[in-house]
Amino acid sequence: MSEASDDRRISLLVGHARRWQRRRWRGLVWLSGPAEQARRLALTLWHAQPWQAPLWVGGPQEAPVSPCLPAAKARTRLGAEHQLIVMDVSGRDGLDPDALGALAGTLTAGGILLLVTPEPWGERPDPNYARFADHPWEWTALSSFYLARLARQLSASPQVVRWPVAGPLVLSRLPAGQPSPRRPEDPACLTPDQARAVTALSKLKRRRPLVITADRGRGKSAALGIACTRLLQQGSYPRLLVTAPRASAVDSLFERVMALCPEAQRRGHEVQLPATGSSLCFLPPDVLDTQLDQGTLGGNGALLLVDEAAALPAAMLARWLAAFPRMAFATTVHGYEGSGRGFALRFREVLERQTPQWRELTLETPIRWAANDPLESVIQQALLLNAPLPEAHAHGLIDAQTLSVSQAQLAANEPLLEQLFGLLVQSHYRTTPSDLRQLMDGPGTRLRMVMASQGHASAAATGATDTAPLAVLVTREEGGFDPALAEQVALGQRRPQGHLLAQSLAAHGGHREALTARWRRVVRIAAHPERRREGLGRRLLAADMASAAEQGVALYGATFGAEAGLLSFWLALGFTPVRLGVTREAATGEYAIMVAKPLNETGQAVLQSMQQGFVASLQGLLAFELRDLPAPVVALLLSELPERPLSAVERQTIHDVAYAHRDPALARAALQALGREASRVPLGEARLAHQQLVAWAYQNQPLADATREATQQLRRVTQQLMTASMLFSDGQERLK
Repeated sequence: MSEASDDRRISLLVGHARRWQRRRWRGLVWLSGPAEQARRLALTLWHAQPWQAPLWVGGPQEAPVSPCLPAAKARTRLGAEHQLIVMDVSGRDGLDPDALGALAGTLTAGGILLLVTPEPWGERPDPNYARFADHPWEWTALSSFYLARLARQLSASPQVVRWPVAGPLVLSRLPAGQPSPRRPEDPACLTPDQARAVTALSKLKRRRPLVITADRGRGKSAALGIACTRLLQQGSYPRLLVTAPRASAVDSLFERVMALCPEAQRRGHEVQLPATGSSLCFLPPDVLDTQLDQGTLGGNGALLLVDEAAALPAAMLARWLAAFPRMAFATTVHGYEGSGRGFALRFREVLERQTPQWRELTLETPIRWAANDPLESVIQQALLLNAPLPEAHAHGLIDAQTLSVSQAQLAANEPLLEQLFGLLVQSHYRTTPSDLRQLMDGPGTRLRMVMASQGHASAAATGATDTAPLAVLVTREEGGFDPALAEQVALGQRRPQGHLLAQSLAAHGGHREALTARWRRVVRIAAHPERRREGLGRRLLAADMASAAEQGVALYGATFGAEAGLLSFWLALGFTPVRLGVTREAATGEYAIMVAKPLNETGQAVLQSMQQGFVASLQGLLAFELRDLPAPVVALLLSELPERPLSAVERQTIHDVAYAHRDPALARAALQALGREASRVPLGEARLAHQQLVAWAYQNQPLADATREATQQLRRVTQQLMTASMLFSDGQERLK
């Protein structure tokens, strides 16, 4: 097209953005065509207006402006505001779904998100696919169902402006705007939602924590800032604490405090109000944990606010919940951090157990932009950030068969894709936009579901709409390396992409055979929240293991955070622990554990070797690197140690500790034997006594602060365990 025609299209586009501005909306513009021509047009739009903080995202070598932000650093812009974002995915970086989700939330009302793509787009993978092209796959050989779906979504949406380099500009439809929301009585708040949140935050009750959830742009962090200002001015607390995954996440909170309370004194992420002597301080999660361990935080009168709680491990949040009598958790429901819906589901169990009177509040009215914002609608649908949870059908509708669905079938069935992804989002702690791409195009990825249908299970694969997934299993193929490469991995000389479980066992455990054998690893397993504990997960695993065995897979495995409930599930299915991580995982706050089950003779031989290594290292790890591994997990793992009945000497020693004055420290070996053998028998109400004993015997965890009290308590739990375990059937435990 001519330069005059280009100028006219840009003029029309700027005028359209002004109409968005009048409605306080934002929009997505899809610019497609040859890369150099598309970038030239994007640059012309860049210079057409004095945009507020324009941002160019893409490969720095290809960008016509400087500075240019690489997509991998998109999260550094969280909390910022831009009126124009040019996201160039036509070059060597390709499309990063997480960056798209993150940056969309930084666009201000009246702003444009300009997505620059090649044409045609979606027919083949782009260079960003190299991030998950597991060995030996090349990214160019992967499927591109995800990009094809995205291109279809943008082509079909009436809310997207389509701007082909060689074609006419197609403006989006502009429905009537919504009336502005009623302003609340609180002058500091912009919506009634926000005012309710501020009131609740300002009046937190003991052991009644508040959970605030909101989509992005609803003023959640500002509500926290307003409430902190009120609490500082009241002087009710000498020190308010706030934490978040990153300090930048609370920047808007502190800015709000200073705007409402200019007389306060700020130094970095700490604010003090001289008039009341109260202060507000941000502590990183690790520092907060350390100070709790040192006993310098928590206790009566303490208050803690947690922002972006979904990005923090549930185990960490649970520790804080026990330490602080007054707490509030705030989290984003959708977006770059992953789903707050999964957080709400998993953390709800912790809240119900520890603080059953907890309260929940949701912010629904947008503040940064108006309701029915076109960009929010397009991004949510494109990235499935609002994927629906399938309907939980009645028990009688469950087809006894499980269904294996290929990625091609899933890509061709949009309703099933949405329901399946909604199930994963609801059931897992954190789901990011890139997880959808991995699901659709990840090499070696396999899907199996339990469907609710009155018809045949195959209906879902053919596009029938009367089916719904009630449980889903996602697995990935691993291993199958040649011996030379396996040797290099074990020596730390090579680290091919992917193969998490097999490579970890080879690199950290020296098990070369773990890489040469074929594996199938469980990536995710999820059941509908209303259909849990009905055996759906077991049914999926049984069917998939049978299928894997027929295909010559030697081992079936999984890796997860070492939590007693999960570990019990896998042990009950006959899986064997083969490795324990020695540092806590950043995502879960738990130690990672790997379990495996053999599917043939080759797998049995490999498992035997790995199990021997695990058993040989377990006691040493518990005494040193894993001293703070939760005792319920330790109690379960001890059942994996070789069985050896208590000797007469051990039985006498245990008796002397329980009923005489034998020093427990000098009887540790016998008490370890008691803990080991008791792990194999039903203990009933004595399970806690067993956990306390093994924490002391294997991890040197005292049962009380004072030495005398700790020894007395240890004698009591030993007595209780002797009786409950029935390991002293001759009645010796009754001798006093």
